[in-house]
Amino acid sequence: QVQLTESGGGLVQPGGSLRLSCVVSGRFFSINDMGWYRQAPGKERELVATITRSGSANYADSAKGRFTISRDNAKNTVDLQMNSLKPEDTAVYSCNARVISRMMVLYDHWGQGTQVTVSS
Repeated sequence: QVQLTESGGGLVQPGGSLRLSCVVSGRFFSINDMGWYRQAPGKERELVATITRSGSANYADSAKGRFTISRDNAKNTVDLQMNSLKPEDTAVYSCNARVISRMMVLYDHWGQGTQVTVSS
């Protein structure tokens, strides 16, 4: 069984910073792409950033220059450093991982999400 556990969300003022972390636990062969997504009330889920196993990152335009995604393959973790936060960044942030099972089957796994609120 594979589980993704996020941490680091909270309330922050505009211009502040937060660091989100996600750890993948369970029994599996390896992890391919990982990423962070977010969903605001009344909105569809959107991509924030993704990162390949080799460290190649991709960002939404809204995140470029402010957010940095990173991963540690030895620890099965992916982080999202968020700087210069804006009220429009307020959303539930979810971790995603494409996990290869021990039977060599690829699955998408999602964490339950962590709330990020940017407000004065």
